[in-house]
Amino acid sequence: MPLILTFILFTIIILWIIGLYNRMVKLKNRRENAFADIDVQLKQRHDLVPQLVDTVKGYATHEKELLTRITEARTSAMQATSIDEKINAEKGLSSALQGLKVAVENYPDLKANQNFLHLQEELSDIENKLAAARRFFNIATTEYNNAVETFPANIVASQFGFKRATLFDLGNEIREDLDIPPTINF
Repeated sequence: MPLILTFILFTIIILWIIGLYNRMVKLKNRRENAFADIDVQLKQRHDLVPQLVDTVKGYATHEKELLTRITEARTSAMQATSIDEKINAEKGLSSALQGLKVAVENYPDLKANQNFLHLQEELSDIENKLAAARRFFNIATTEYNNAVETFPANIVASQFGFKRATLFDLGNEIREDLDIPPTINF
């Protein structure tokens, strides 16, 4: 009888470990799938940036340093391979694009240009879609992190190499820029 109870207990523990492992794999895959949605939006954003830069070049000739920074940030973002690298590179691109929005305020003719307005509208639409995709990604990442870090699943997670994953946040620099109210000139 004790041998049968030991076998049953051992089987239950093994099944429980398998269940935890499978749950973590599903959560990890959900997170990666969520980032694939972000990748689609990032590709559209990367395709739009050169058009935006070219349009601005015609009006803002002395903003060359800013335009170079945007181009370099885009290149860096396109060359990133891992999710963490892409997150860091995209923070740099977002920051550079934020600088462009500020610089454009100094060029009323540019703000009235139909091509620029169209590109700015497209970029705004992509940024909104990116924000929604980031929210979903961060929810999936938080769910995954909770599974990896809570007891007793953290024991199984550490044994199988599951580690805490990075959230896709704006970063402190962009967050601080968003906290500053816009200036309105009449």
